[in-house]
Amino acid sequence: MASRDITPFRLDIPQHDLDDLQQRLTRTRWADEVPGLGWTYGPPLGYLRELVEYWRSAYDWRAQEARLNEFPQYTTEIDGADVHFLHVRSSRPDALPLILTHGWPSSIAEYLDVIRPLTEPDGPDQAFHLVIPSLPGYGLSGPTRSVGWGANRIARAWQELMGRLGYERYGAQGGDWGTWISRELAILAPENVIGLHTNGMITFPSGDADEMAELTEADYARMGAWQRYTDELYGYKLIQSTKPQALAYPLADSPVGLLGWIVGVLKEWTDCENSPEEAIDRDRILTTVMLYWLTNTAGSAARSFVETPDNAEKAAEEGVIDQLVNGTVPHGVAVFPKDILAPVRRFAERINNIVRWTEYDRGGTFAAAEEPDLFVTDVREFFAGLHK
Repeated sequence: MASRDITPFRLDIPQHDLDDLQQRLTRTRWADEVPGLGWTYGPPLGYLRELVEYWRSAYDWRAQEARLNEFPQYTTEIDGADVHFLHVRSSRPDALPLILTHGWPSSIAEYLDVIRPLTEPDGPDQAFHLVIPSLPGYGLSGPTRSVGWGANRIARAWQELMGRLGYERYGAQGGDWGTWISRELAILAPENVIGLHTNGMITFPSGDADEMAELTEADYARMGAWQRYTDELYGYKLIQSTKPQALAYPLADSPVGLLGWIVGVLKEWTDCENSPEEAIDRDRILTTVMLYWLTNTAGSAARSFVETPDNAEKAAEEGVIDQLVNGTVPHGVAVFPKDILAPVRRFAERINNIVRWTEYDRGGTFAAAEEPDLFVTDVREFFAGLHK
């Protein structure tokens, strides 16, 4: 029988792993490029070379490691997979347990700037006991050892995790793929999840003519933008959801290859013009890349896309939409202008119990890292109305 033990964890990467990374960065064999294309085909050579030089000569992993170690961390085994998580309790007696779920290519580092404001707010604002897991197969959870780790299975693992921690009533929050996982958790455990908050939500039309007739011009504009996603931005997901093992080899062998793969995504999915560092600090970007590199989980994370219902056809095949129709937990949605696919409220209301919908004028897919103040305020205000 698998152990239900929860074991304290402290991040301490062996120095020889850091030395190996330095050597690999120094020996980088660079690709050529056609001049003048900018980010059209992916990260420009000049930008990536400069960022790699910073990574090699100025980035301080030990400082970032110490920052992560400021927060209590643990590991446990659930359903045959190792799960790493931060568990940061508030000193406030009225704090609400809240599980935060990241997406791809993200990590627990996305939430570093929101932990203190959410656990120890100034004044009477809602406080939280935070549980922040690394997704199975991602970062410090290590690689998965079997297939099938889709949103429903992870949600069941989160239900088990919160139970092991002694939490019977709690909230769920997720961004990007974390929206699917958090929604599934609310569907699985409506008696435990008092509210669901998401950003980076994806919505689907049902095909019903009456539903389409109720859409606004702004709704149709959002649907039109989905075509650009399919035509220009879907390549990352398409490769990872079809041939992830072929991609796993270069991502495991080349830190620059991994960095290029991730920053190319961040450029498109964050609220920036010239580089993703306008939205997320470069040290934070590199820390997330390091969490994939040092654990050799880029390939495992890529495999998770085979399990991810990120389009209507696949969702219907897996029965996810049918499950979502039955969702009853109060649901708050934060919409940021550079979400991967801007959601349509009419579609969201068909499959969720939407009680709060807030649209912001800045921010993108990784809101907790890009706009921590907006993220914190929206989460606080949503759950304050539910936790009595």
